[in-house]
Amino acid sequence: MFDDSLLESGGKLKTKAKYTTVLSFGIQVVLIGILVLIPLIYTEALPAKALMTSLVAPPPPPPPPPPPAEVIQVKKVQTDIVDGALRTPTKIPNKIVKIVEDEAPPPQQNMGVIGGVPGGVPGGTAGGGLGSVLGSTAAPPKVVPQRVKVSGGVTASKLLSGGTCAYPPMAKQAHVQGSVVLHAIISKQGTIESLAATSGHPMLRQYAVDCVSKRRYQPTQLSGEPVEVDTEITVNYSLSGG
Repeated sequence: MFDDSLLESGGKLKTKAKYTTVLSFGIQVVLIGILVLIPLIYTEALPAKALMTSLVAPPPPPPPPPPPAEVIQVKKVQTDIVDGALRTPTKIPNKIVKIVEDEAPPPQQNMGVIGGVPGGVPGGTAGGGLGSVLGSTAAPPKVVPQRVKVSGGVTASKLLSGGTCAYPPMAKQAHVQGSVVLHAIISKQGTIESLAATSGHPMLRQYAVDCVSKRRYQPTQLSGEPVEVDTEITVNYSLSGG
């Protein structure tokens, strides 16, 4: 009887367990579907803050700090000389350093050759002696300039010939008068070396140049040597003088 009861009830139990499993699985599927569909249908129910947090990208990291600026220290050098003059000290120094200068060497005496030099030396003494060689230094040669600047008055006083200049006929007819200033270089022999008009009426300039170019002056000497003369010569043209 016991075996019959187990056999008879075994088929029934299996049939009920099958339906129960299918029903349970179906209920679970429905519950999962409801949980999935509720957020899709009711989007307002989702927390806005959490949604924005998930959608917004994180901010970029801050830039690195700039390197520290290089500090240049300017060292002020103190000096005791201001504007070429010694600055007055503002306080008495604690330690005074004594400056000791080197002694100057004794003056050298012009020592000559005792007995003289064979053949003699210009400026030496007979028989030789102290200072006869080193003491007999020749005087430096005189340097005479090749050209000197002389005023017009001094130049006029040394005029030897050609002092009168004829009045230009055309200028006389046009009643043109005045002075013509010429820049002249007089050679060492007293002749005109170069001549150029610097001022004056155009109708008078060329006549003045032609006249002065024939003049002859007394040579100018400096320290006994003839030199060239840089000067100005003025030629006056006046109708009242004829």
